Amino acid sequence: MNPSVKIFSGTGSQHLAEKIAKSFGGKLGKVNIQRFSDGEIQPVFLESIRGDYVFLIQSTYSPTDNLMELLLMIDAAKRASAYKIVAVVPYYGYARQDRKDKPRVAIGSRLIATLLESAGANRVITMDLHAPQIQAFFEVPVDHLDSSAIFIPYIESLKLPNLCFAAPDVGSSNRVREFASFFNAPMVICDKHRKRANEISSMVVIGDVVGQDVVLIDDICDTGGTLAKSAALLLEKGATSVRAFCTHPVLSGKAYENIDNSVLEELVVCDTIPLKQQSKKIKIVSVSDLFAIAIRNAAENKSITSLFVHSQLKR
Repeated sequence: MNPSVKIFSGTGSQHLAEKIAKSFGGKLGKVNIQRFSDGEIQPVFLESIRGDYVFLIQSTYSPTDNLMELLLMIDAAKRASAYKIVAVVPYYGYARQDRKDKPRVAIGSRLIATLLESAGANRVITMDLHAPQIQAFFEVPVDHLDSSAIFIPYIESLKLPNLCFAAPDVGSSNRVREFASFFNAPMVICDKHRKRANEISSMVVIGDVVGQDVVLIDDICDTGGTLAKSAALLLEKGATSVRAFCTHPVLSGKAYENIDNSVLEELVVCDTIPLKQQSKKIKIVSVSDLFAIAIRNAAENKSITSLFVHSQLKR
């Protein structure tokens, strides 16, 4: 007998988990996230999960309570004799700390991987890691989904006459090159230099954008400063229009103000993180169907390769 599949959500991803469960063809399992008066978290599963294939959905964006919730849910599921425990982490926080690029700093993404494994996760499903090599920090299987399966159909629907792709920094060039290759379109790079985190001191455009409808591609939009400055510079260099696609809408600080006041036509994001407020320029596309298929294939020991080819994204 195959183990039953049960899907649960932490409080930080309830908005997305409900859509994933619906797309999967079921309902979210019952779990109560209790909190003591001092803020201490205690998750309690309100139904038996003994021998079940348990999927726990929670993005680990700030505050760190979201991460702690997920770790405690994994531990509770393990102690409740779940058959397998899969951490479904649409947005993997601390992914920007993926290497020791200066003395005496932590490698946060490696630490998070160790914590998830130590808690008892048998597998991890995530999307658009800041650096794909973070998968190597795990000793358990990692299914690394790609938002291109969501973004490519949207970009096709725009029917832009002179499509050109832009990387907002050198680190995004590989991701952007895949889009440019798919559409057989040109690509440029906005090379930026930072004084410190979230503060850009200078930026130049490598490539020609005169008369082009430029699409910026990135994995994270944090303060929105890079996108706003990139868009302004691209228009200054002769672009006809500029829009941006970012998987994870972290949107901290003055991000909403920066985006609303920018020259961007629109910013298209996924629902891996809930928006804190509405914006006239921010549009949301859902990753729920993609994660539902990934969960089903993981439970049935099927390949997820087809999810990386948008034309095969069928249920």
